[in-house]
Amino acid sequence: MTAAAAQLTLAFGLAFEDLYDFAGLERVDGEFRRWLADADSALGERYGAARASPASSSYKEEADLLIAVAPHADRFIAKLFGIEEEWEDLVDSHHRLAPLFRVKRKFVQRRAMLKIKADEAAGLDGAGLEAEVARLLGGTFDELALAERVLEWTANEPAHAAALAVTEKFAAWAAHTEAGRWRFRDGVLFKPPQRVDPLHLVPVVTDTSRGYSVHTLHHIRRREGFALTDSGTNLAGALDEANYCIWCHEQGKDSCSKGLKEKATADGTVAFKKSPFGVPLAGCPLEERISEFHKLKTEGWAIGALAMIVIDNPTVCSTGHRICNDCMKSCIYQRQDPVDIPQAETRTLKDVLELPWGFEIYSLLTRWNPLNLRRALPAAPTGKRVLVVGMGPAGFTLAHHLMNDGHTVAGIDGLKIEPLDAAISGVAPDGTRVPFRAVRDMEELREPLERRVMAGFGGVAEYGITVRWDKNFLKIARLLVERRAHFAMFGGVRFGGTVTAEIAFEMGFDHIALAAGAGKPTVLDMPHGLARGVRTASDFLMALQLTGAAREESIANLQVRLPIVVVGGGLTAIDTATESLAYYPVQVEKFLARYETLCRERSPGTVRNEWSEEETEVAEEYLTHAMAIREERARAAREGREPRILELL
Repeated sequence: MTAAAAQLTLAFGLAFEDLYDFAGLERVDGEFRRWLADADSALGERYGAARASPASSSYKEEADLLIAVAPHADRFIAKLFGIEEEWEDLVDSHHRLAPLFRVKRKFVQRRAMLKIKADEAAGLDGAGLEAEVARLLGGTFDELALAERVLEWTANEPAHAAALAVTEKFAAWAAHTEAGRWRFRDGVLFKPPQRVDPLHLVPVVTDTSRGYSVHTLHHIRRREGFALTDSGTNLAGALDEANYCIWCHEQGKDSCSKGLKEKATADGTVAFKKSPFGVPLAGCPLEERISEFHKLKTEGWAIGALAMIVIDNPTVCSTGHRICNDCMKSCIYQRQDPVDIPQAETRTLKDVLELPWGFEIYSLLTRWNPLNLRRALPAAPTGKRVLVVGMGPAGFTLAHHLMNDGHTVAGIDGLKIEPLDAAISGVAPDGTRVPFRAVRDMEELREPLERRVMAGFGGVAEYGITVRWDKNFLKIARLLVERRAHFAMFGGVRFGGTVTAEIAFEMGFDHIALAAGAGKPTVLDMPHGLARGVRTASDFLMALQLTGAAREESIANLQVRLPIVVVGGGLTAIDTATESLAYYPVQVEKFLARYETLCRERSPGTVRNEWSEEETEVAEEYLTHAMAIREERARAAREGREPRILELL
């Protein structure tokens, strides 16, 4: 163990190595059960009985038990990792925001918006009202400060009638009007749920004057290169969603988890309801305990909320915001905005990861989870060996579950997988296992996406998902499995070529699991589908992601020219459209920079004489566009605004 690992001193006489050892995890479990019994003997007895016979409780009884145990798990883990002070700060940060959600529901939605209707609010002077409210707050407007002040004022209304009257008008304007909601779009206080029209989910302006329909959007989200485009919500945003949830598990109607169901037929058959587009509303494929984790989150138990998620979704780092939304589609709110469950889920994970040793806490919960009554600990080794083909989300999640079932796993992938630092992965470049250290700060694992080297791990999550999703989560998912002694991974191995089923069984594998669905090349059965300048959207995205073409320092053979036509309207098509717009400026600016470097080293004439007629045409086009972009950047800098690159494109 390195000197850096010594920084982590665990309580209860445990060592870091114990967190990755079967006997050590049993010790952790034993310490927690003693901790729980000492804190609440009756609860400890209920918990012990449920662990011994988990099937004996109803779903509601089990949910109630887990919610009661979760705060104790929170405190125990904080003690175990020696982070009580930072943990208390996190708990307090949840409670400090509570006035926002109380005032939003009781004052903004149930008082101001009902008292002052939308048409009346539209005629109010929003800017003037905001200035008056800011004056009441001492000169600066702040949502939390306003919420706290409203609670004070409503506790003694006669003495604060004038202030409340102004605040009612301001709240009605901010929540009712489009201008108000846009003004406070980064907050939560003035974001009431909106009615949902399934056939008009995206507001567009349609022009049919040219004999065909052209749809355009009002809102432009400017983007520079390939940095992360959506960092997700903050703690207030996640708590806003968790408080908006009505915790349906208490009534047995948590459709986000179990699906939105029709009434039972005469023969007892129960079918899922369908969306307006005919899609069955089956809820979360994992039946994650969403309502329960929301309840814990609102109470400030961040670690307990994460543990509740991990029961059914241990690789939560690869789900959530910008990945999946089946839960939202089946939310009990069908006629208004659903609860943004993926946002709350990912923020819950981030809140824990941002604690000292946060990654180690999350990692531990995937192997030992006190809220998982059926499998709190990994099973004893079975001696069985499984070959998992494909190291994408399906492959690494399956590998995790197989190891927790006691099996040994080898994972292979057709992509070359770059080694991680052996000091944190526990695997040397030659594949041998070495001691690894604990990760104290999540920042140690994070890389800016625009400079990140594609590591090859993650399958479609690596090469098919754009920078709308934080790919640093892939390193987390990888470490969850790669650090475990019963796992080995090999990149650059194609199943059916390098290794066949026959070879795998001859090598001693007991089972082969195929998890390699998305990597097959797509060839469209259409005339001239392979003509120059024509490529499939999936092929474009793979080339963009895997060659590192988006990085300024890379030299990649990925050339696009304007205009670009994307045929199709699915998610891959949308990604291709957005990534083309982002890549083209990077491409031509890289071309200009290298052209100028060559001209300084040689001469413009010498450089140009080596181009063919076609290459000259393309080069002139690129240089002209790059110079226009450079001029726009300079103009924007002089005028103190963002460059309008999108308009040039």
